[in-house]
Amino acid sequence: MPGFGVRDVPADRFISAYAAHLKANDKIQLPGWVDIVKTASFKELAPYDPDWYYIRAASIARRVYMRQNLGVGALRVHYGGRNKRKGVVPEHFAKASGGLIRHILKQLESLDLVEKSTQTKGGRKVSPQGQRDMDLIAGRLQKSGAADDEEDEEVEE
Repeated sequence: MPGFGVRDVPADRFISAYAAHLKANDKIQLPGWVDIVKTASFKELAPYDPDWYYIRAASIARRVYMRQNLGVGALRVHYGGRNKRKGVVPEHFAKASGGLIRHILKQLESLDLVEKSTQTKGGRKVSPQGQRDMDLIAGRLQKSGAADDEEDEEVEE
């Protein structure tokens, strides 16, 4: 059976599974300000999900896996958005919080999941250990997805 990578698994399933993995293994230390911080300047409130920090860390790790040599600026644009509640003033694009992304990248670096790229200044790439870790979780998801498909076929017959 060939190996499976992160690209072979749907993004939402991988991000939720990897976030659960990071939370279960106590790999990421939550900062004290995690309950009150907004994810971007255009947001009005902090996220409602208590596990949002793990989900964002898993999403950033997947994003760096998919596109190597990403920096904080590129991730700010990716997680940015629009403020839609401004009355008559037209909405415009705003970037996400750079400090939050930088903090998550530093934590992922301390776990040897991500390392600084030598090709670009400030960019990050997935370390071999991080790639092995993410591919292992993607393989488990692929196997469980194949088992679910077989069960669905049996039910239909």
